[in-house]
Amino acid sequence: MLVKVLVVSAAIHVLGLFVLGGITVVRYIIPDEAQFEEPPEINEEKPPPEVKVEIKPKPQIKPMRDLRMKKVGNIAVADIAVDLPSESDSFTINAGIGGFGGASNLMGTGRGKLDFGSSQVNVFGLKARAERILFVIDTNRQMLTDKKGGLNSYRLIKDEITDRVGNLSAGTLFNVMLQDRTKTLLFQKNLVTASSDSHSKLVKWIAPINSNANNPGLESNYRAAKPTLKALKDEYLQPFLTLHYRGNETAFITQYALEQGIDTIFFITGYHRGFESVRRKMNPQEEEAWETKINSRAYIEQLTKHEQEVPQMEQRIRNELNRINAERKAKGQPPRVIDRRWGVYSAYNDLGLKWNTRHPGHRPYPDVDSKDITQYFRELNEELYLQYDKPVPSINVVLFLAEDEIFDKQAEQQLKDYVRFYEGKYRIIRGEKEIKSARSSQKNP
Repeated sequence: MLVKVLVVSAAIHVLGLFVLGGITVVRYIIPDEAQFEEPPEINEEKPPPEVKVEIKPKPQIKPMRDLRMKKVGNIAVADIAVDLPSESDSFTINAGIGGFGGASNLMGTGRGKLDFGSSQVNVFGLKARAERILFVIDTNRQMLTDKKGGLNSYRLIKDEITDRVGNLSAGTLFNVMLQDRTKTLLFQKNLVTASSDSHSKLVKWIAPINSNANNPGLESNYRAAKPTLKALKDEYLQPFLTLHYRGNETAFITQYALEQGIDTIFFITGYHRGFESVRRKMNPQEEEAWETKINSRAYIEQLTKHEQEVPQMEQRIRNELNRINAERKAKGQPPRVIDRRWGVYSAYNDLGLKWNTRHPGHRPYPDVDSKDITQYFRELNEELYLQYDKPVPSINVVLFLAEDEIFDKQAEQQLKDYVRFYEGKYRIIRGEKEIKSARSSQKNP
C-alpha cells in the first residue's frame, strides 16, 4: 500500500512538472514572430558633375643676383659734448595728442613721437622744430654798415640768438658758428646741450663780437680760421669754393655747416643770393687769351696810370672817413664802418668816390655751370645724410639789407630756390627799424 501511494504521488509530480515546463518553454523561450516596418521610400539622386582640377607645377625661384649690400659700418656721426642740464633747468616733453600713433620710430624726429629734447625755435619770425640746431651768424663788417643800423643793430642780432638759445628745451643740442667770409669760429667744438650754463657761456662768448667799430668781424681774431672741408674732396668743384667770390663763399659755408651733423640751420647774414654764380679757375685756352690781353700795350699803359692813382685814392678814403666820423661824433653816434673786403677797391665804392683812371681789368674767373653746382650739393647731401637714412637738414636764411640796398627779383629768386632746395624759409629785413620790430625775443618764444 505504501509503495502504491508513493508511486502514484511520484507520477502526479512528474506530470505536473511536465505541464509547468511546457508552459514555460512556450511563453518565455520560444520568441514571437519578428515584426518588420516597411522602409521609407528612397529618392535616387544623380551624382554631381565631374570637376577637373589642373595642378600647375611650382614656379622655380630664381637666384637673386642683383642684390647689393651697402656698407653701413662706418657711419659718420658728429661728436657731442654732453652738458647735462642742472636741476634748475626745465625739461619738457613736446608731444601732441595721439603722439604715440602712426610712427614706428618712437624716438625719431618725425611725427607721431615723443620729442625728447626737441625745441620750437623762432628766429626773427622764422620758425622750425628741431633737436640739433646750428646758428650761423655773419660777422663781416658789411653787417655794420650805417644803413643797416651799425653796432646797435648788431647788438640786437646777438640778443636775438642768445635769447633763442635760452628758450631751448633742455636736451636740445645746439652750436653757434661765427662767419666772416670763409673764416669761421665755433662756440664749442661739438654740439652742446641747452642749459642755463651753456646759455650764460654763450652770452659771455659772443658779447665782444662787433662791439667796437675799429675791430669788426673776425679780421683780427686769432682763433678764427678757414676750416677744411671734409666731404667730396675728390670732386673737381670743391677746390674752387675757397676762391674769394661771394657765390663761392656761400657754397663753402653751406657745406661746412652741413658737415656739423644737425637737423636745422639758421643763417643770419648780410649777403645771400642762394647758389649764385660760383667761379672757377681758367682752363689752358682761357689762360692763353688772358696772357695776350695783359701783355698788350693798351692794358699796360692803363694799369700803370691806375696804380699811380692808388695812393691818392687811399688818402681820399681816409679824408672822407675822418670827415664823416667827425660829424657823427658831434651827434653822439659811433664811427662809421665801411666795406674793406677788397681793400681800396671796395672802400672807394662804399664812400661813393670815383677813379680818374679805372683798373683795366683783373684776372677773370669764369662761372661754373649752375647744373654742376646743384649736382654737387645733391652728392653732398647723399654722402653726409641720405646714405645713412638720415634726413637732410632744413636751411633758413635771415637776410639783413640796408633800407635802400638793391636786391633785385633775380637775386631773391636765387635765394628762394636755395631755401626751397633745403626745405627751409627765408626773410628779408631792411634797416634798423625792421630789425627791432622783427625780434622774436620780444614776443613769445
